[in-house]
Formats: sequence, C-alpha cells, structure tokens
Amino acid sequence: MNPSVLVVEDDGPLRDLLTWNLSAEGYDVRSTADGEEALLMVREQHPDAIVLDWMVEQVPGIEVCRQLRKDKETARIPIVMLTARSEEEDRVRGLKTGADDYVTKPFSTRELMARVEALLRRSSPSLAGDILSFGDLELDTASHRVRRDGEPVHLGPTEFRLLRYFMERPNRVLSRQQILDGVWGMDADIDERTVDVHIRRLRKAINPSDERDPIRTVRAAGYAMDAG
Repeated sequence: MNPSVLVVEDDGPLRDLLTWNLSAEGYDVRSTADGEEALLMVREQHPDAIVLDWMVEQVPGIEVCRQLRKDKETARIPIVMLTARSEEEDRVRGLKTGADDYVTKPFSTRELMARVEALLRRSSPSLAGDILSFGDLELDTASHRVRRDGEPVHLGPTEFRLLRYFMERPNRVLSRQQILDGVWGMDADIDERTVDVHIRRLRKAINPSDERDPIRTVRAAGYAMDAG
C-alpha cells in the first residue's frame, strides 16, 4: 500500500501542484482548501502525513494542528506546515503547536518532497520504502546507494533520481515529458532531449558489461523499465 498524504492548502494552483508532485512520487493524495473539512478527512481516514498551510478557510492550519495533537488517535501523524510567515517567532509557534517541520513560501517542491519522505521514514520506516528492487538492481533511497547483482553502481544525482523514478514505476511506458516532469519538476525549463542524454548515462552506469539493459526504448512513446 502506498503512503497516504493529505494536502491542506487554499491556493488552488499550489494545491494542484503539490498533489501532482506527491502523486508522481507514488503517494496516495487527498486534498482540501478547508481546515474544517481537513479535520473530518483525517478522522475518517488517517493519512500517513499531512502537508498543512497555516492560513486556510474555516479553521486556520495552526488550529487544525493543535486539534489533531490533542486527539490521541491523530496525535502522531507527521505534519509539515506551509506558511508565508518567515519570522522566527511564528516558526517557533508553529513547532510548539505540534508541527514536525516548517516550510516557508516560496519553496522548492523537491525540498518539500524530501521533507515529507524524511518525516515518514522517522515515523513509520516501513512506509518510506527505503529499498527499491527490480531484478538484480537494488536502490537504497535513504543512503543513495545503488547495487546491481550485489556490486555497487556509481551514479550522479540526476541519474540516481532517474533510476528511482523508473524503479517506482516498473513495467510502465513513460513519455519523455512524464520523465522530465517527474525527475526535473514541472517548472523545469529543459528540453526533452535532455532525458535521452541522462538515460544514456544511466544505461552506461548500470550496464557495465554484458548485463541485460532493464530500460527499454519504446519507439514514438518513451521508455519503460521492464523484464524484456
């Protein structure tokens, strides 16, 4: 079962962006712009983590956080608070209310993804999915180590993210645009041909001799990681 994340954010485009990025990372995502609805959603179906904006409709995010921490059924759900408030006093107030982490707008979606993953790893290691396996390939998301048939594979940061993206979506044909959005981000100003360059580098690293290439080129469609 994929980890579930509730996004509580009243800015529609930002809420959609967060939902898209979290879904692309494999999370089961629900969202709302309303603090009161968020409390109902949490109590109906406990998420594994919550991304919570400070200022939302009906019940402010900081009050949502306070109420969840008072209820023993929801007290341990990891919460990342989003806010435009950058003053130290506000950050301290949010953390004292019970937030586990605090991100000030504007922020990098990639950084937020990393923080959500880190919170899940600390709270429920089994949900964080530290080890990904496909055939004789093994990728450790926590230590950023890759092995093939037990031997270490040395990858650059982009190739590591690229391999992880494939391993989280085995047997699926992924277009260059999907890969570009998932690995570099939706707002990246990068040509689709960049995907081909980094896939060539990735293939060279994971196929040092006569190993079968697990990444298949699908003509006119994109790429897939499959058993061939």
